[in-house]
This record gives sequence, structure tokens and C-alpha cells, in this order.
Amino acid sequence: MIKRLGASEITFKFFAYFLTGVFSLLALYPVVYAFSASVSGKMAYEFGEVVLFPRDVNFEVYKFLLNNKTFWLSYVNTLFYTVFGTAWSMLISACGAYALSRKKLLFRRQFNLFIVFTMWFSAGMIPTYLNYYHMGVNNRWGFVFAFGVQAFNIILLRSYFETIPAEIDEAATIDGANDFQLFSKIYIPMSTAAIITVSLFYATNRWNGYFWANLLLREEADAPLQVTMRRLIEYYAQFADNSPLELPFAADSYMFAILVCSIIPVLIIYPFIQKYFARGTNLGGVKG
Repeated sequence: MIKRLGASEITFKFFAYFLTGVFSLLALYPVVYAFSASVSGKMAYEFGEVVLFPRDVNFEVYKFLLNNKTFWLSYVNTLFYTVFGTAWSMLISACGAYALSRKKLLFRRQFNLFIVFTMWFSAGMIPTYLNYYHMGVNNRWGFVFAFGVQAFNIILLRSYFETIPAEIDEAATIDGANDFQLFSKIYIPMSTAAIITVSLFYATNRWNGYFWANLLLREEADAPLQVTMRRLIEYYAQFADNSPLELPFAADSYMFAILVCSIIPVLIIYPFIQKYFARGTNLGGVKG
């Protein structure tokens, strides 16, 4: 039997779909505009003819960018920080969350309190910077290990691990499984959505990292993409104003080209993990 929708429910769904569509277009517009501005002709952009779609299409700015070795070195650095940094963060977070989810852990409540305490209070920016500085966090591996974990993500994973039925845990223990086997063969496979969601949080944070990288990484060869983007935009803006050469693209087109190149990996990877992210957004919210 087909259920007929009432007038109020039809009205609600109409406005829900309408508002969702509007917000989606608003979120998509900056990406489309950035690409259009990067491939539009210099005169078309400077005279404000680019509103949504590109005008006088050319790819001169991308040819110019492809020949910039500093940009591609920073791209490799960012991939390094994202891949190894996320793997290191997930190793610590998953192991810590599993331990904190075990009710037999000695001083379990106190450990949880200490971790949550760091979410409420911090030493402040200056003491934190001095701590990183004296620890020698000024190279690639130091930057990977120093920013290894976030308390909030440990709490998320711990909450999700606690939703796994105790009967499964007890059955595996009776069969002779130790904690390492429980963790690797039961908790991790049953927490795929949570693991991928938290990994996405870490990866996004690493990919977009700018502030601490700009303060701590002294060598230009170690700089990630976000730091190099800022430096390139500042340098090129000054170069474009003072150079007697007539370049075939607008100064802002160079900035937009860098922005487009920086989001390509995210646009490629996100569709493949979206289904896990949708399931993992409510992780820890429902107790099993």
C-alpha cells in the first residue's frame, strides 16, 4: 500500500531540497569561479567579464606554473606530510583509543580525564612554540612526529570502539585471542567507517596546515604547499607590479591556478571515501 504524503510533509520536503540545492550551488561556485578565472584571458578578467564561465580561454598560467620547481617541491612535501603524518596519527590514535575503551585498563578514568583536559586547556601559543623550537621540530620527520595526535580524535575513536558488542569481545577472548588480535582482527575491521572518517580529519588538517609549518620549518625545501602558495602569491604580485614585462595572464589568475592545483587531490580522493564518511559522521553517537 502506497502511503500518501500530507501537504505539510510535501512542503517540508520541497523547502529541504530547495535549500540543499541552493547551499550546494553556493559551495560549488567558488571552485568554478577559481578555475574560470585561472583560464580566462587577461583582458577579460581585468575588465570583470568573468562571472561564472571562462572567457578567452587559454592555459598560459598553468604552463607558467608547471615550470615552477618550487611549487612542485612543496607539492611533494605536502603529500609526504599528509601520507606519513596521517599514518602516524592514526597509529597513535587507534592504539590509544583501543586502550582507553578497555574497562579493565588500570586508571582508565584518570587517563581519559587527562586527555579531555587537554581539549579544555592549553599552554598557549608562545609556550607551545618554544616547546617545539627546543625540541628541534624544524625538519620533515620532526614535523610529522610532533603533530602526531589530537585528543578529540582519540575520544571519537574510543567512543566508537565502545559501541562494539561486548559479546564479540568475550567470544574472541574465550577462543584465546589476546589484545593485539582483538585490536587488529575485530576492532579495526568493525570500525572501518570510524577509521576512515578520523583519517580524513587528520589528512585534511595535514594538507591544509599553514600556521605551524610557516613558523617552524626554516628551510624552503621543507615547506608544504600552503606555505609556498602564500610566498609565491606575494612574490608574483610584487613581480607583476614592478616588472616591465607584459605577461599573458592577470596577476590574480596565477593565484587562482595555484588554488585549483592544490584542491585537485581532495576532489579526486573524496568521492571514493564519501560513503564511509557519511556513516562515520555519527560515530560514537549511538551506544550498542
